[in-house]
Amino acid sequence: MQAGTENDYKLQLSHITKVFPGVKALDDVTINVRRGKVHSIVGENGAGKSTMMKILDGIYHADGGEVLIDGKEVEIRNPKMAASLGIAMIHQELAFCPNMTIEENFVLNKQPLIKGTRFIDWKRVTRETKAILEEEGIPYSPKTLLKDISISDIQLLEIIKATSANAQIIIMDEPTSSLTQHETARLFDKIRALREKGYTILYISHKMDEIFELSDDITVMRDGRSVKTMRADEVTRDELISLMVGRTISDVYPTRESKIGDIYFEAKNLSCGKLYQDISFNVRQGEIVGLAGLVGAGRTEIVRAISGLDPCDSGEVYINGSKIDFSSVSRAIDNGIMMVTEDRRKYGFAPLASIKDNIVVASLKRCSRWGFVQDKKMDQEVVYYFDRMRIKAPGMDTQLYALSGGNQQKVVFAKWLMAGPRLLILDEPTRGIDIGAKYEIYKIMNELIEEGISIIMISSELPELLGMCDRIYVVCEGRIQGEVARDEFNQEVIMNYATGGE
Repeated sequence: MQAGTENDYKLQLSHITKVFPGVKALDDVTINVRRGKVHSIVGENGAGKSTMMKILDGIYHADGGEVLIDGKEVEIRNPKMAASLGIAMIHQELAFCPNMTIEENFVLNKQPLIKGTRFIDWKRVTRETKAILEEEGIPYSPKTLLKDISISDIQLLEIIKATSANAQIIIMDEPTSSLTQHETARLFDKIRALREKGYTILYISHKMDEIFELSDDITVMRDGRSVKTMRADEVTRDELISLMVGRTISDVYPTRESKIGDIYFEAKNLSCGKLYQDISFNVRQGEIVGLAGLVGAGRTEIVRAISGLDPCDSGEVYINGSKIDFSSVSRAIDNGIMMVTEDRRKYGFAPLASIKDNIVVASLKRCSRWGFVQDKKMDQEVVYYFDRMRIKAPGMDTQLYALSGGNQQKVVFAKWLMAGPRLLILDEPTRGIDIGAKYEIYKIMNELIEEGISIIMISSELPELLGMCDRIYVVCEGRIQGEVARDEFNQEVIMNYATGGE
């Protein structure tokens, strides 16, 4: 990328360094961001992207280097100071008060007061919020509670809140991770509109299609360093991936020799109200079976019932031809059925607990004798799965919140592998993790299959299902619409089933 003048740049990060105990998170990072452009920051989990953005948002303070806005050096000691400099950050995990109204959220920490008093001017707040909502074409009342609107609408409101507060630099961290295809398209339209108005967007995503669709410029980070900044139209997908991971990934999906056995698991006529009806399918030993479908089709609800998380109205489940009780999580686990949930942060791990405690939590029985945990046995097993999953961390006492998304997901995998699954259910197992970590997860899945473990995989990324599965069942509006074998895999056929076609 050719060098520009200082007048071209809205934001400049110069030789930024950040050190945490035991790790250098940022090492001499330099990034120049052009005014009124979408500038994507890409890299593997743990590359330093989020740390860099938190420095810009005032959550962290850099140990060295300079931040310049419009060519002038600034100091950002806290989020309030960042906001005063025109910086706003839309976090991946939206933090909001569900019982707060839209108007209350809009004026949080900046409530206007009635002149000469210490009372909030709510009439003005309502009037100004209503005007903003009407201008943006958002069909809500200022009095609507946040809990009553969708995540995508809350995200859009956060962007509007930022721009109405005169933010000129908007940071978006994995903004589409919880959005449907339609919601993503709407967000992209909003981002393009902001760019047209001269706003500068810093965009973080692991999705290559998004990066190339939206970006003007791309900066690659790796191991806490800024590797290279390029114009988006001057780099290919393969070149970008190689820069991110520091090596060439010859194939996104590792090959394996499938040795599929007899039917191991079978669901018959599972039904639950309007969520899903008459669900029947099977999984053979050593087979990866995919569940495809649009968001809301009922895929997650089906596997939550199978794993004992939610009840169903009727239906039966068989293991090796024998009917089993799957009415609770503990009974499902006793029968070897275990699930890696879609929302790992909410259901998958305890963020303030250590890696060791998170891995062992589902296996305390097998590490105990006469009701007492055998520390030596527990430590040996935890070390084995820590090493097997290739978890990157200073040590097993590291708290989960401090790990990258990919390593958090590996800990969740380790927890269930230590518990000894025979049928492992993976709901969106690679969501929010980088392409290098995805490849490692895929290799682990192949290793499990070679050991004779069966896998049910849900993914909203159709290429992922096509690349990893032996068969795919397609769910549409709570029913299985079709079954596709590997030698018949075709995106158009699957999407036809997913939309109700025959």
